[in-house]
Amino acid sequence: MDTDKKAILERFNKTVQHWIDQLNDYSLEMLQQRPEIDSWSLGQVYVHIIEDTTFYVEQMKAALASDNLHADKTMHTHAKAMFEHGGMPDMALENPFNDINLRQPESKHELLQSMTFIKAEVNELFATVDLSTANGKTEHPGFAFFDTWEWLQFAEMHMRHHARQKKRIDERLFPHLNNK
Repeated sequence: MDTDKKAILERFNKTVQHWIDQLNDYSLEMLQQRPEIDSWSLGQVYVHIIEDTTFYVEQMKAALASDNLHADKTMHTHAKAMFEHGGMPDMALENPFNDINLRQPESKHELLQSMTFIKAEVNELFATVDLSTANGKTEHPGFAFFDTWEWLQFAEMHMRHHARQKKRIDERLFPHLNNK
């Protein structure tokens, strides 16, 4: 694995571990509290990250299994800009799949177990598969085509994007946590 790709995986691991570690700061009741009636609770943010990252991992696997399918396809120009910038813009992004009534987590253990599983699954995938010849791509519903590494980068950028949302929720509801 070359240095850039190793750094992508390390960044993913660091970011997902940060979300895992921060679960210790909250009770289930805190995680289920909405800062506004029309916004997600922190628990719903976790559920969203888990559901989306699970989808991204499936896309990583599909891109690997697709051999060179869609290898000639590219991502949209606004996605390219995100990747060049190394992150998503600091603003709410429209997503027709996001539901304000996304389910609340049933337990902290559910969130911890799911986040830990995702981290382990990604690391196992990248440790056991020869990615040097992986050129296949799958389609993101809004950003066009990503290869396996781009899906991993996107997953990490997506979690960092929601870290800003988490900070806003913390500032509103839990200022005593000092916004870790």
